[in-house]
Amino acid sequence: MDTKDSNGNILEDGDNVHVTKDLKIKGMSKTLKRGNVIKNIRLTTNPQEVECRVGKAQIVLKTRFLKKS
Repeated sequence: MDTKDSNGNILEDGDNVHVTKDLKIKGMSKTLKRGNVIKNIRLTTNPQEVECRVGKAQIVLKTRFLKKS
């Protein structure tokens, strides 16, 4: 099954994505702001989630809040 972003573009390992909405991350005092670029994503077994690194933290984000760069 393909992993797709909010616009329907297919995501692959190593892609760069933009955040489309301000996101509060559990366990972090930092908020991901709209327009932030996240580099080098990794796909998970769930096609609706991707793993990425923000600062030193590794997090899992829903693909409905991401747009391929």
